[in-house]
Amino acid sequence: MTNEELNTALYKKMFAEQEKYKEWLLSLPPDEILNHAYKYTSREDILLSLEDKDLTSAQAKALLKSPCPLTDVFKDWEKKETGHMDDIWETVESRANTVIARAKAGPER
Repeated sequence: MTNEELNTALYKKMFAEQEKYKEWLLSLPPDEILNHAYKYTSREDILLSLEDKDLTSAQAKALLKSPCPLTDVFKDWEKKETGHMDDIWETVESRANTVIARAKAGPER
């Protein structure tokens, strides 16, 4: 298989895994669905990353060996320390500062 074919095969396998997860999720009561919202959106982001970039053939083959590569990647992602919350906080502060600056500048004409 070419590198492109391997990446496509991996994407299709992970997409099918996500569709199965989504089907299960939609069978739950709404409050329980909300409990899984972060996991669902993170898994969607993992799939999106595969649309934008390609793994090497060796990397794609390695992940294809797993019966549930999306779950495996998510489990690793979940353990990572990221700057996500810092980015959120910086955005909150930035928005507050923008509102303050606009208020000081007076009403728009």
